[in-house]
Amino acid sequence: MALKRDYYQVLGIRRGATEEEIKRAYRRLAFRYHPDHNKNLGAEERFKEINEAFEVLSDSQRRAAYDRSTTLGNQGLGRNFEGFDLGGLGDVFEAFFGRANRRNRARVKGSDLRYNLSLSFEEAAFGCEKVLEIERTEICPACHGTGNEPGNEPIKCPNCDGTGEVRHYLSSFFGPFTNVTSCEYCGGEGYIVAQPCQRCQGTGRERVTRRVVVKVPAGVDHGGIIRLSGEGNHGLHGGSPGDLCISLSVKEHEFFKRDGHDILYELPLNFAQAALGGEVDVPTLNGHLTLRIPPGVQTGRIFRLKGKGVPRLHKDGRGDQLVKVRVVTPIRLNERQKELLQELAQSLSSDSSTWRPKSPSKKAGSPGRD
Repeated sequence: MALKRDYYQVLGIRRGATEEEIKRAYRRLAFRYHPDHNKNLGAEERFKEINEAFEVLSDSQRRAAYDRSTTLGNQGLGRNFEGFDLGGLGDVFEAFFGRANRRNRARVKGSDLRYNLSLSFEEAAFGCEKVLEIERTEICPACHGTGNEPGNEPIKCPNCDGTGEVRHYLSSFFGPFTNVTSCEYCGGEGYIVAQPCQRCQGTGRERVTRRVVVKVPAGVDHGGIIRLSGEGNHGLHGGSPGDLCISLSVKEHEFFKRDGHDILYELPLNFAQAALGGEVDVPTLNGHLTLRIPPGVQTGRIFRLKGKGVPRLHKDGRGDQLVKVRVVTPIRLNERQKELLQELAQSLSSDSSTWRPKSPSKKAGSPGRD
């Protein structure tokens, strides 16, 4: 980072110059190098340098501080201070003082939006298409983000003279340094809105509701995220819009459960079905099918239905459906059912002295049997 020239040398005056001499030198040089009069290369930079020198030397307090800092700098570093090489320290000072507002005018990407999408079990398994209504921030179409009423131009910020920067002069052991910060008055833009846009109230942005179509792929699961690029809030200074992040929530099924790409289903069977076997209807994601049950099936037995599970996400093929048998014990029996089960129990019992079925309870007041 090159050090600034001595402000007295910039204006071509002596160090003990009076206020009138400073003003006279400034008027002469400012008129000579003003960009409206001087189109030569480097005239604009020279004009800025003249203005900077005048801002400091025309203020008695800032001038005194400047004189002290430059005197200290010359004493500590020798007379040829202006040509002293700070080496790597120059980059350090520029990083802290000279780049404060550069990113304010850089393109800023818009922020991301989040949306919670609820899906049924079948929609998550086979995929679907959803139309979402989202609210996001967009560039005002009337003023195109400038904040000015169409037909009006922004005006140069009087606080920073259109630079978007405010300079503060600091003194240190190494001499004077300039701390450049973003102008608080214009937010680093360099201009202010003279006539605010009626549509966006001068903000340059507006909240709108948009319809967005999202294609949910087959095989998504609870907790998955779909990212739609460019469907978030619009950026600043021409920055690209953010993304729309869709969080998926899958509702529970009436009798299916999911394990990865497999589907779990519990098949209830009564005593007769489990003992005798036979054919039963089993629900799947593609409708009912017939499953043959072998005689004497026990609780916990699992039958695998190949390819009847959930499609694999972004891949070919599907998982399986696992059918788990659960033999159901009846809770309420009528008299005839009890008699049949007692007969069955006696026929199945190999040792009647070991276990005997309970007889039906006698009603109060009725005669007993011999």
